[in-house]
Amino acid sequence: MENGITFFTQNWIFSDIVSPVLDILLLAFLLYQSYLILIKTRAVQLVKGAFFIVLIYLLAFFLNLRTLLWLLNMLAPGVVIGVAIVFQPELRKIFTRIGQGEWFSFSSQTNTYHVDSLINTLDILSSQRRGCLIVLTRNVGLKNIIDTGTKLNAELSSSLLLTIFAHDTALHDGAAVIQNAKIAAAGCFLPLSEQADIRRSFGTRHRAALGLAEESDAVILIVSEETGAISLAYDANLYYNLTLEEIRIQLAELMNYPSGYEMDEVEEELE
Repeated sequence: MENGITFFTQNWIFSDIVSPVLDILLLAFLLYQSYLILIKTRAVQLVKGAFFIVLIYLLAFFLNLRTLLWLLNMLAPGVVIGVAIVFQPELRKIFTRIGQGEWFSFSSQTNTYHVDSLINTLDILSSQRRGCLIVLTRNVGLKNIIDTGTKLNAELSSSLLLTIFAHDTALHDGAAVIQNAKIAAAGCFLPLSEQADIRRSFGTRHRAALGLAEESDAVILIVSEETGAISLAYDANLYYNLTLEEIRIQLAELMNYPSGYEMDEVEEELE
């Protein structure tokens, strides 16, 4: 009898207390992660459009607008297909983010990079107004990007990067991809950003950097050939005209590289 009461009590505790709490926590976690994905992929307009359509349908349902309900029901399959076609880039980016498998990862970066070599390279290129694109891989592999360039698999060094981005080399117009602390390839082609509100003053390098930041978790360094300004792109955002110290601190945080600087100070300046 006591065993039956104990089992009943345990079952009641799980079904009436533990289960609802787990249900709410899991739902909150999924909603939060979905929000992060939408923000990083710039797909908020997709949610706004879906919310507007649902709102119209509910209004027609409660007011018993039969003609409008009939029309919406007739158009529903076509609307779904149309949304999939029109918002194909945003949907692709959403599933790419989900496929990265970072939801249950608490430590995202495993590779460290020679930040001093990168900072020295950026400093020299900026002073000489020599444009460059340097891609630092994180969790998502960039084999498709590496295959578009010339494979090097060379040790990362400032001198080699300066040689790659010299004006008279065949590789200076493309991007150098750094993977596992090595220059995997140079002269690589990056996808251009599809954002409609990007500044018109940005050239091809900035659009390419932002395009890759929209489709992967890579960190991209950019030096403008026109102004010498140094920029950083990651998570579908581009931070323009940063100082070398800001770049150093950002890289230390993003690439999990020890620096001794506080990240909060830089984030306040960027905002």
